[in-house]
Amino acid sequence: MSRDGGLREALTELLVVAGRAGVAEDRARSEALSLAAALAESAPGAPADWSKVVEGATTQDFFDAAVRGRRWRGAPTGALSELIADGSAEKIAYAEALAEVASAACTLGEPTMRVVGNASVAAAAQLQAAGARPLQTGTTPATPPTGTPASPVTGQAQAAAKTATQPATEAEPAKTVEELLAELDELTGLERVKREVHRQVAVLRVEKLRTEAGLKSPTITRHLVFVGNPGTGKTTVARLVSGIYKALGLLSKGQLVEVDRSELVAGYLGQTATKTAEVVASAAGGVLFIDEAYSLTAGDTGADQYGREAVDTLVKEMEDRRDDLVVIVAGYPEPMETFIAANPGLASRFRTTIAFDDYSDDELTDILTGLSEGADYELVPDALERFREILAATPRDRSFGNGRFARNVLEAAIGRHAWRLRDVTAPTKDQLRQILAEDLTEEPETDVPEQSEQGDEA
Repeated sequence: MSRDGGLREALTELLVVAGRAGVAEDRARSEALSLAAALAESAPGAPADWSKVVEGATTQDFFDAAVRGRRWRGAPTGALSELIADGSAEKIAYAEALAEVASAACTLGEPTMRVVGNASVAAAAQLQAAGARPLQTGTTPATPPTGTPASPVTGQAQAAAKTATQPATEAEPAKTVEELLAELDELTGLERVKREVHRQVAVLRVEKLRTEAGLKSPTITRHLVFVGNPGTGKTTVARLVSGIYKALGLLSKGQLVEVDRSELVAGYLGQTATKTAEVVASAAGGVLFIDEAYSLTAGDTGADQYGREAVDTLVKEMEDRRDDLVVIVAGYPEPMETFIAANPGLASRFRTTIAFDDYSDDELTDILTGLSEGADYELVPDALERFREILAATPRDRSFGNGRFARNVLEAAIGRHAWRLRDVTAPTKDQLRQILAEDLTEEPETDVPEQSEQGDEA
């Protein structure tokens, strides 16, 4: 199988499921290609192999796609999120097809240990979000015939092809408010966030009941500001909030649409308004989550003309769609205060701010353990101790990634684990599952080149 052929075949499988699920072909293809680019970004030669699948694509197109796809390395894609919110019967099949795409990303360019880890964690994120069975690491050979470290998602990816031909089952019932709040409470840390979300839900529930009873009730804005450092769970909580609001009957769909400045601002004046309005329309019935929202009003002299146009359009759309749209803006605390104050329309609509604290060492260790279990790996005690040592030696400045740091450590460890088993002809199931302390070394103990990735801030 050629390198680009693997991704091409994975896309074909995905589009079969997308057709059954009602996902637009262009959207499914775009998200899958962005995910593959984000996973293979560190592999030499990956842009060329990727471009063979995308007619007329350039190297710059590859890296632009990688930037868009980074947010899905640890979370479900936009289309999968909507299928989950709708309780679609195809959500598991779609997640498994995305796992196939993740596996195919490992065939782009010259393989690196980092890509293997990226693919494993990303596939697990898609599958877990959809409620699919965990990855079966124990069924995957450690080293394929080519001598390349194998992607741990291969066994699951093969299952996706079988699932794609199976008839759809009946859609699942939507989750209740209580079930979604229970999921929130199960998250590691975030105690202050949990209390505030519970309070917000209680207030909105009573407001809705008073309205239904014909009683006067003050109009309470549902839009939220999330402030905190990167990797503190803001997107995860936003996704739960979208489901909770739907369960309360405040939103008709409950999907989460995540964007940043680049997806709201166009290259010319006049186009930004149209682009922003289209993004908001795609989020109608659900939650629009704008990460690093302050970038729309940043700069020495305030917002540039493009940012102002996007903000003005956003305020208008929020008013026009106030009955079936929630907007959550997120970013660092101080810049977000400046952002909200930059436009009176924003200040009047964003009155509730929820602060996300950094994770403690114990919480980050729990997050790492949960991520590894989700990908069907086991961190032995010495590996956990090694992770604590790494945490102790890592500066906690503004750029520290919190949960994202834990994910990056696991991705690197999975790649080193695969390389460590490269010469083991018949590894045991324990060997295939167990991450050792040596897999968490900061530098790979091999002569295989490992390119660094650009920072993931989505």
